[in-house]
Amino acid sequence: MFKSNKKSFLDRFTGSSKFDDETKEIRSIKVGESFIPSDSDDDSGQLSVDVYQTPSEVIVQAMIAGVKPDTLDIEISREMITIRGSRQKYDEISEDDYFFQELYWGSFSRTVLLPVEVEADEAEAIEKNGLLTVRLPKINREKKKALKVKSI
Repeated sequence: MFKSNKKSFLDRFTGSSKFDDETKEIRSIKVGESFIPSDSDDDSGQLSVDVYQTPSEVIVQAMIAGVKPDTLDIEISREMITIRGSRQKYDEISEDDYFFQELYWGSFSRTVLLPVEVEADEAEAIEKNGLLTVRLPKINREKKKALKVKSI
């Protein structure tokens, strides 16, 4: 009923303190999880993605039906991918005329931590029938390159 602010003997002895769950949210980011917190003030929607791997690639797929491929913004680093875009609504329909309204219109964004490092410069993005497929070659740590020394 009443919350005591008095520290326990162990807390006073060790100098530790407890986090209040209502005031402090602690989250660990997992592979494949978005970096955007759920309580973010950002008005953009979150793009649904599938992320899987083959022996040589990481593949990211997302449904982008209704989005022009040349308007997508895809940023790739060795550890993550961000996909941004916007789905434009062409007809203005009154709220009273809707029976169901489940489609998302407007801007969207998704940043995903990748399971392995990838070669960002060799990535390829293809759109077919509204499905975006981004192929990200894995970094080959075993690959070696011989370097010739030039004499000047």
